[in-house]
Parts: sequence; structure tokens; C-alpha cells
Amino acid sequence: MKLSMPLMYAGNPREAADQVAALEKAGLDTVWVAEAYGFDSPTLMGYLAAKTETIEIASGILNVYSRTPGAILQTVAGLDNVSGGRAVLGLGASGPQVIEGFHGMPYDRPLGRTREVIRLVRSGLRREPLSASGIFSLPLPADQGLGLGKPLKILTHPERASVPIYVAALGEKNVAMTAEVADGWLPFLFLPEKADEVWGAALARGAAKRDPSLAPLEISTGGMVCIGDDVEGMLDFARPMYALYVGGMGAKGKNFYFDLACSYGYEEEATKIQELYLAGHKKDAEAAVPLAWLQAGNLVGSEGYVKDRIEAFRAAGVTNLQVIPATEDPAATIARLKEWVA
Repeated sequence: MKLSMPLMYAGNPREAADQVAALEKAGLDTVWVAEAYGFDSPTLMGYLAAKTETIEIASGILNVYSRTPGAILQTVAGLDNVSGGRAVLGLGASGPQVIEGFHGMPYDRPLGRTREVIRLVRSGLRREPLSASGIFSLPLPADQGLGLGKPLKILTHPERASVPIYVAALGEKNVAMTAEVADGWLPFLFLPEKADEVWGAALARGAAKRDPSLAPLEISTGGMVCIGDDVEGMLDFARPMYALYVGGMGAKGKNFYFDLACSYGYEEEATKIQELYLAGHKKDAEAAVPLAWLQAGNLVGSEGYVKDRIEAFRAAGVTNLQVIPATEDPAATIARLKEWVA
């Protein structure tokens, strides 16, 4: 099992990125760089490439709406070059609030768009001319624009002809599509003991259609980590994130994370969280997050308990354990975990 972590920054990503070199020496295999509607991910990934030597540098995630397939191809090819073949492309559809509110793009056909972007990026990395006649039209038809478009392949030679592509997916159809065409899956707010019940059928459907030339699907997910005999209170630091996503990351009826909580069996709690959060009572919403979910979805407790949680994630198919060290010495925590996940 690989060990990874999301790049955590609060207003100063440069400082956070500078810490990654120490984590790399401690044994961290992958760092995931988010962008949401903050600083863009590729800029930080390029900075990390110059600061590190062996760690995989992954976008977690680039949305499939705000950049054309050609731009995503250029970005991942460029990052793979400056990192010496260490780039990982994490893709996702994001959500309508970000895509329509921040990027001004209609949030339509997310699954088809993601599938087509994956195909075009893979084709482009092989230096094949970009060609599509589905959601994207490449080249643009002669009756559109100036009629001068022609199929083009990337001008430069990519570092690798194939870069790992992960997809952030929660919905049943999206998970099935991910299991069919992606190299890896990025589930969020993962609960290992419920994984097969919630996603098993979708993963199986996708795997049945998977190209035999693709390696088995990788899965990267995890949670906060704190090791000790009296540390359960640290789980309270995870409550704001759970409440934000279940309660506020989408309107009623359009929140993937609310639906996820319900699928885990927390429908009553999710409804309460959402009502409180949308009414502006964020602290009360945080308090309503089920402790059992926090305990099972994170690695907070004694050494034995954390080891048990690692095995629970492994048993659920996780191949790249994502952790957020809630400790004074994150590098020491990573080094300790590295021994346990090997």
C-alpha cells in the first residue's frame, strides 16, 4: 500500500509545499494538490516538482469543465516533464456551484465529458492528433468558426506515453465509469466497512467492461491520523469538513455528499446537518456529524486501533492510503505509518 496526503494549506500554499520535501524523505509516496476555486493546482505541482525528487505529484482534482481536453493534455504533459515522470492526473466533475458559479460553464453531461477527456488525454500523450465528435468537436467543424481547424498532435514529446489518471467519483454511474476506464479512483469521506455495500455493484459493472490492457483499478482515500492513547478528541477537528460537505457543498437535492451519508445509513443525521448548515448554524451542524462515521473514516486512536483501521482500508481495496497528520511532527508520523502500510 502506498502512502499519500493532500497538500493542506491555509492561504499560503508555498509554505505548505516546502514541507513536502521533508515528508518525501520520511517515505511519503504521493502528494495530492487540490484547487477547487482557490489557487490553481498545476502551478503548485510545478513548484513541488522543483522541490522534490521521488514523490508522485498528483492533481486532486482538475475539473473537466474549465479546461479544454487539449489544455489538460498540455498541463499533464508539462508537469510530467518537469517532474521527471512523476505526474498523476486526478480528474473530476466538481459540482454545479463551482462549475456554474465560478467558471460560468453549464454543468451538463459530467460522465460523458469525463470519459471523453480521459480518452483524448491518453490519445494525446501518445502523440496522436486530437479527434472527437461527441461532447467535444475536434477539430471544430468547417461550418463553425473560420473553418480552418485541422487535427493536431501535441507539438512536444511527452515524458511518458501514459500518465496515471484517477477520477473522483461518488455516484453509482460515475463509479462504474471510473472502474471501466480510469487507472485509479478517488472516493471521498470513505467508510471502509460500507464500501462494498455502497459501491461494490458499480465497481463490478465497470470492471466487467474494463480493457484488459489496463492494470487493476487503484483506489486512493483515507482520513486524518493521530496516534495515541487519549486522542479521540482530535476527531472534532474533522467535524467542520464533514459538515461542510454534507451540509453545504450543494443545494438540497443536488449534494453528492449528502447522498453519500444517506447511503451509509446516516439519513436522519445528514438531514439534520444539512438543515442546520444551510440555516447558518454551522457549529450545530458539526456537532451532528455521527461520531461512529468519524471513527471509522479516520485513523485516530491507539497504535493498535490505527493499525486495525489501516487493515480495514486495505480490505476495502485501498491501494494508496491518504492521510492528514494531526500531529506536531508530520514527518515522524509519516515515517511510522510507512512501516505499517508496507
